Amino acid sequence: MTATASRRNKKPRRRLRTLGYTAAIVAGLLLVSTFANLAMNQAERSATAPYGQRVQTSHGALNVVRTPGNGRTGQSIVLLSGLGTPAPALDFAPLIRELGDYDVVVVEGFGYGYSDQAPVERTVENITTELHEALANADVPGPYVLAGHSIAGFYTLAYANRYRNDVSAVIGIDPTVPAARTMHADETSVPGGGINWEGMIATSGLLRWATMLAPGLIEPDGTAYTSRERDQMLKIANWNFGNPAVLDETNRIADNARKVQGMRYPDDVPVLTFLASAKETPADLALHEGRLQNVRKHETVTLPAGHYLHWTHAPAMASKINAFLTTNTSGAP
Repeated sequence: MTATASRRNKKPRRRLRTLGYTAAIVAGLLLVSTFANLAMNQAERSATAPYGQRVQTSHGALNVVRTPGNGRTGQSIVLLSGLGTPAPALDFAPLIRELGDYDVVVVEGFGYGYSDQAPVERTVENITTELHEALANADVPGPYVLAGHSIAGFYTLAYANRYRNDVSAVIGIDPTVPAARTMHADETSVPGGGINWEGMIATSGLLRWATMLAPGLIEPDGTAYTSRERDQMLKIANWNFGNPAVLDETNRIADNARKVQGMRYPDDVPVLTFLASAKETPADLALHEGRLQNVRKHETVTLPAGHYLHWTHAPAMASKINAFLTTNTSGAP
């Protein structure tokens, strides 16, 4: 073998060794990061006081947060978060403060906030059943107002049809409409298997390091949150990101949309809908309005903001909610 040929044979081996060393270093760093992240999670959980009350349902315990004191003399408003919101009760904090005359209740679903992360199928039937059980076991008086953000629009729609006598009105916070045109043709199967990449990112600590370098990835916009709320939201995001319950709910979006596609709110349930001008198009607005044609008392309000309207427009929302409920229901404060 010539010297030239020998050098050619050595080059591939050197590249393989370099790749092997690099892979070993990356694996070692990920292992260290994973153990460090687990230790930090445990330390944070021990040092952070939980909020709310754990309420039992047939599928496990949900965390229910309720306004204290004289706020309970007003009508009950039940707030439901959008998909993947790490800590719903904290996320809604600005709106809760503005709705001080009402009995505001936040029910955190499985996989959210301080609720269990039970891997129970996140079908619209299970979610509405659990919500009904949690409200009953927490002694929340009905009929109550259901207010749902984003994907919770599916659940408020199903709930109002399933438990009509328990609902006095519905408020949509940029709610998702189960429109057929938003479903892809390949979304025909329910979840099962696959790699939980989100869970791996969280467990490995990559999410933690990313949010440490760029907290804006998690933190809400605006100035309506306290530093304590922001800190706790950031921690809970690291604890809850990619958990099986939220992953299952995500994978069932198309299936749940089909189940509520043909539903309309009952004619006599007042519906107030807030839409985000930065997100909705004229076609989307028409889609929302079209689904409410049968509802005798309904109103749509567009606000100049992004999808999380309650981050920056809580005062305007609370004012409109109060006016709408005062006019259209008998239980306003």
